Amino acid sequence: MKKIKKLWNDNKAPIRSYLRAVLASAITMGLALAADLAPQYAILIGSIAAPLAKWADKTEKEFGLTKKK
Repeated sequence: MKKIKKLWNDNKAPIRSYLRAVLASAITMGLALAADLAPQYAILIGSIAAPLAKWADKTEKEFGLTKKK
C-alpha cells in the first residue's frame, strides 16, 4: 500500500491526465453506442470532454477554475 501511495504522490499530474483521457474516451464510446449518434459527433463531444474535465478540476493550477491571474 505504501508503494501505491508513493506512486500516486510522485506522479499526480500524469495520472490525472491519463484518467481525464480515459474519461473522454468513455464519454465518446458511451455516446456513440448508447445515444446512437453519428461517430463524428460523438468524437467531437468526447474531444471537448477532456479539456472540460481539466478546467473543472480544482487542483489544477495552470488551467481551470483556480488559475491565478
